Formats: sequence, C-alpha cells, structure tokens
Amino acid sequence: MLKNKLINSPEWVKTLFAAVAAFSTYLCFYPFRRAYTAATFEDLYYFGIHFKILIITAQVVGFAVSKGIGVKVVSEMKPENRPKSLLLFTALSWLSMLCFGLVPAPYNLLFVFLGSLPLGMFYGVILGFLEGRKSTDLLVAALTASFIIGSGFAKSVGKWVMGSLDISEFMMPFVADSVMYLPLAVSVLFLAQVPRPAAADIADRVERLPMSKADRKAFVREFGLGLTLFIISYVLLTAYREFRDNFMPEMLAELGFGGKTALFTQTEIPIAIVVLLLMASMRWIRNHRLAFNVIQTLLLTGAIIIGGSTLLYQVGVLNPIVWLIGVGFGAYVAYSMCNSLYFERMLAAFKYAGTVGFMITLADYYAYFGSLLVLFYKNFFQHNTSNVTFFIFASYILAGTYFLMVLGSMFYFRKKENRI
Repeated sequence: MLKNKLINSPEWVKTLFAAVAAFSTYLCFYPFRRAYTAATFEDLYYFGIHFKILIITAQVVGFAVSKGIGVKVVSEMKPENRPKSLLLFTALSWLSMLCFGLVPAPYNLLFVFLGSLPLGMFYGVILGFLEGRKSTDLLVAALTASFIIGSGFAKSVGKWVMGSLDISEFMMPFVADSVMYLPLAVSVLFLAQVPRPAAADIADRVERLPMSKADRKAFVREFGLGLTLFIISYVLLTAYREFRDNFMPEMLAELGFGGKTALFTQTEIPIAIVVLLLMASMRWIRNHRLAFNVIQTLLLTGAIIIGGSTLLYQVGVLNPIVWLIGVGFGAYVAYSMCNSLYFERMLAAFKYAGTVGFMITLADYYAYFGSLLVLFYKNFFQHNTSNVTFFIFASYILAGTYFLMVLGSMFYFRKKENRI
C-alpha cells in the first residue's frame, strides 16, 4: 500500500509527496469556488443590483454560514473522515451549480448559496492533513501557492469553457466543475495517503487534536484580546483580497486589458513564486517564538507594500499590470502568513494543543461577513465609482488600518510571551 511505503520513505520524499498532493487538490478545487467570476453578466440587474454582485453576495453569505458550521465540524473531524468529506463537499456544490444553470435568474441565486455551504469547510479540512509537522511550513507554502494561482486558474477555466466549448455564462460553473472533478478526486486520493505526523513532529510542534466545544471556549479565553485584534485585521484583509479576486476581469477591462484570458493566471504566477519561497524559508527558523514574531512582521510588510504600490501607480512610476501584481503580492504576503502559518507557529510557540483548522475557520467566519459589507458599500454608496477607483481607495484604507490592527495584536502577544 502506498501509505505504508511513504511511512518508510525518507522525510524529503514524504514532504514532496504531501506538497504536490495538497497543491493539486486545492488547485483543482478552486474552479468549484471561483469559475463564475470569469463571467461578467453584463447589463443584468435585479432589485437594482448588478447580478454578479448578487452572485458574489450569495456565495459570501454561504461561505460565512459554512464557516460558522465549520467551527464545529472542522475542529471535531476525525482524520479518517477527511478524504470522503472533501469529495462530498465538492459533489454537493457541483450539483448545486447544475441547478444554478437550469433555474432562471434570479431564483438560481439560492443554488449559489447552497453550493457554498459545503465549500467553506474545504480549506480547514485540508489543513488537517498538513499541520503539526516539522515540514508544515513547506506544505502550507505549497497549499498557499495553489490558491494564489487558483483564482486566476479558475477564471481561465471559466473563460475557456465559455469560449472553446461555447457554454453560456449560467451553465459555465457546472461545466467547469465537471471538467475538474476527476482531477480533484485523484488528488484527494493521493492526499489521503499522506502519513500522520511522526513522534518527532509531535515533540516539535505539539500534538494536534480535535477540539471540543469546551476546548474552543478555553482557547478564546486564553488569547481573547490578541485573537480579536487579529480577526478584525483579517476581516479587512480578506475583504480586500476578495474584491481584487472577484473584480479582476472588470478592473483589467477598465485599464484597457479586457479579453486577455491569460492575464488572469499570468498576474498571479510571479506572486505565487515569491510568496512560496518566502513561506518555505520559514522552515529554517527553528525557534517557534521567533518565527511567530517574524510572521507578524511580514503582515505589517504586506500592508506597506499595498499602500506603497498604489502610491507609485498613482504618480505614474508603476504601470497598471505591475501595480495589480504589487498590491496582490502585498495582500498575499500577509494573507498567506496569517491564513495558516500564523496559527501553526502560534500553537507551537505557546505549546498549546489544538487544531489550526478551528482557528482559521473561526477567523474566516467573520471575514466573509466583512467581504459582504464591502460589496454592499460599493453597490449602494459607490455605485457610480469605477472598480479601479474604488480599489485604489480601498488599498489606502486597508494599508493604514490593517497595519495598526496587526501592530496592536503583535504587542499583545509579545507581552504574553514574556509572561511564560
């Protein structure tokens, strides 16, 4: 059996196998979540709101509810149930997208919501395969690279389905999911072969255990203020990243690059490469407290890059594509670190038994509601403002506010470390 062979294999073989399996699984998953963003639904309005905003809203609400459910489901899930859960989540969403294509608008928005309910738990479950290992930094780097590329990849798949297969915007998400389900299933089967953390991993990173309701409450009591500041900053960052991902086709069109499908992936590849290398380099920091502090410093750096890139674009130093890559890099430097490695190293630094899946799912629960507020603000209060102009404004607000929030949580955890 493959799993038994991997257990007896050198550590670098196990790490490489797990990294490729995780990367492939999440990359194949992304069209289930994002393929619809390749469509523009031009001049289609209901209730005075553009249909694409209604779709995004339905998905964000679905994801937020899913994260709320996932706080319990993900944190309590047993390791042996993870593979079949991933396949079940995507199968349910796939069927929902079929209904979305068949049911007339705007009634089909219900199926966007229903299709998002299982998908919101996917990331927390997949982290369970990777956390609590000496190689977790490398594994999460591979996973993060997949969702950085994944957004552009999903749009490219969606555009290809509509263009090459001549599929309508409404049926496109279902067809895109159909194309990707078999590769996804194969990837999940390989991911299921990854051996569980060895004794040396547990000694270094603390054993990762399912968390009961009482365990979750105890964690929140222990790290309340720092966790609150972090979650607020994470809400802002997620809303910013979601807007960039969802409206990249519209912003490229406004900047004069409409119709260039390959740009969706090309703008993300350099970001993914640099962020991947940056995250992988964290592996060489053995001291978990030092690593946790370095990660928090990188969150601050991401905010500076977003604000600085936007300023340089406005004064004419950067062209539009370099600017979008720049702010994307700043956002993903921060997002990739706080999305997984932040909690991974936090647990190791404070020697706290738990699971990263609970913490990131809890943070995501609030983050998706934040994304929803940004969408409604743009539609109702900035309706006549172009997406590019709004994004420039959002970049400055995010850079300043996020920086201050992260700085506050950083001081909190520094003081807590000094008491131990």
